[in-house]
Amino acid sequence: MHPILNTAVKAARRAGTLIVRYIDYADRLEVTEKGRNDFVSEVDEAAEAEIITVIKAAYPDHAIVAEESGTTAGREYEWVIDPLDGTTNFLHGYPQFAVSIAVRRNSELRHAVIFDPLKNELFTASKGDGAHLNNHRIRVSRVVRMRAALIGTGFPFKHLEHLDTWISTFKILITHSSGIRRAGSAALDLAYVACGRFDGFWEMGLKQWDMAAGCLLVEEAGGLITDFAGRQQHLATGNIIAGNPAIHPELLAVIRAQIPAN
Repeated sequence: MHPILNTAVKAARRAGTLIVRYIDYADRLEVTEKGRNDFVSEVDEAAEAEIITVIKAAYPDHAIVAEESGTTAGREYEWVIDPLDGTTNFLHGYPQFAVSIAVRRNSELRHAVIFDPLKNELFTASKGDGAHLNNHRIRVSRVVRMRAALIGTGFPFKHLEHLDTWISTFKILITHSSGIRRAGSAALDLAYVACGRFDGFWEMGLKQWDMAAGCLLVEEAGGLITDFAGRQQHLATGNIIAGNPAIHPELLAVIRAQIPAN
């Protein structure tokens, strides 16, 4: 395992241990609403601080982009951190949330970790070295027909102005697929595409920390990632389509017909 990936794993596990320690007390935590339907708890902040401490101990000159604490300048390498993807789930005791950490070198995604502390599932990837779940190689699914595909998504709950176009897309896909799931953690949704649990995924209005690690996982597992215009601008636009090589083009065709290119 690459030393940087090893540090990312260490940081994710530290944060995961902290998160699990608080899950039975979630209803007593201090919670702040950052924006519409966008919450941060003291656990998000504590987990993020734990991750940054591990990173800075190993790589003090690296830059950090973190959901809660913002950007710290650095050189060459940049860590993109979501300490608790699925905060609303966590606060309600719904067991679908994860720690997400990605590392870029000169703007290129190089390493990724998504850790589900409740299931003890550790998804990892390094550029050119494949994707893994608990040290076992993973690949995207082999489903080739949309009618047989299970698709993940997320509601545009922070951007309700997109709700009508999301609903029109959903109406088409629900009648052309074997099912659609919305679990509330984009990081885990993308990890599930990478390991074949989902055949495809789409969502609008994400932030880079929601999806950076998941994007590298999908690509290293043999999948495709684009924005709604079919370009590699998903981290900038926040609009993402992921899938295996057969399902991604079908998802893209449906979504492009419903949503203006971004």
